[in-house]
Amino acid sequence: MAKQVIKTKAQIIAAIAEKAEITKVQAKTALESLLQIAYEGAKKDKDGFTVPGLGKLYIASRKARVGRNPRTNETMKFPAKKVAKFKLCKAAKDAVVPPKK
Repeated sequence: MAKQVIKTKAQIIAAIAEKAEITKVQAKTALESLLQIAYEGAKKDKDGFTVPGLGKLYIASRKARVGRNPRTNETMKFPAKKVAKFKLCKAAKDAVVPPKK
C-alpha cells in the first residue's frame, strides 16, 4: 500500500498525533502553538525565527520599483514594502532532494 500524501492541516495533525502517540487535540494545540511562536518570533526578531532542521521564517524589505502591466504595457510604480519569507536549511534541502555526487 502506498503512503498517503499529507496535504491538509487535519492530515498534518493526524500524522503528528500518530507519530508522537498523543491525541489529535494535543497535536493540534502543539502545532498551533509552534505556528504562533514562529509568527511572533519573525515579527519581533530582526533575524527571524528558526525551526531547527527545517528553516528560517523572517521579514524582508523590498525596495520600491517600477514595473509594467503586461496587458496594457503601461508603467506602474510599486512602493517599498515588507514581505514574509521562508528559507529552507541545508538539512531540509538534502532530505527532500539529495545532493549530486
